[in-house]
Amino acid sequence: MKCFAVATAAALFAVPCLFAQDPVQISVENHKVEIENAQVRVLRAKLGPREKVPMHQHPESVMVFLTDVHQRITTSDGTVQEFRRTRGATSHHMGVTHAEESLSDLPLEVIIIELKPGARPAQTSSLSPEFDPVKIDPKYHTVDFENERVRVLRTVLDPNIQSPLHEHPSYVVVYLTDLHTKMTYPNPDNVRKAGDVAFRSGPFKHSTVNVSTRRAEEIQVELKQARNP
Repeated sequence: MKCFAVATAAALFAVPCLFAQDPVQISVENHKVEIENAQVRVLRAKLGPREKVPMHQHPESVMVFLTDVHQRITTSDGTVQEFRRTRGATSHHMGVTHAEESLSDLPLEVIIIELKPGARPAQTSSLSPEFDPVKIDPKYHTVDFENERVRVLRTVLDPNIQSPLHEHPSYVVVYLTDLHTKMTYPNPDNVRKAGDVAFRSGPFKHSTVNVSTRRAEEIQVELKQARNP
């Protein structure tokens, strides 16, 4: 789908074209806004078995897959390809206009973290390298990928394990498992279900202990300097 607007009619046509490609507007039964602020819009996308979603658009985004995914993707230029991801995987794209068709007999669910162009920079200047969780706790904090816009961490805590005091910039967290942790934070009791999402403003310094009897796993999408629109 393409949007056209002559200069004299830009104000009339630009906004309707934008909304025509917004998945929340054209596919409300499949896309729900979980979080929105100056830096991100976080969507929960759900498709039933063999379900299709019409052409829509996302800006630069990070995806966290809550189920296995097998889809046919058709981009705006007509390119068709199959797409597979496993539950718990993460992925990134620079922005896309596409239609989707699930090729699975099972429902799928994905968290899409849309990164807003021109958003204010994340507060990274005051972060202390000695509190970087990847450096001081590498067994339980690993990097899925990193670019100039985000660093995507996978955090795992075995039962009764406490992480050292560490620090993040503003970030989106996606919980891959049910968990019960306690943090050195004003609201220390953290009880979540698999698939829950949250946003934490940084700098955010804390230590976490897993007080449940099961391994806890989550994805943390740390936000860096925004690109200009």
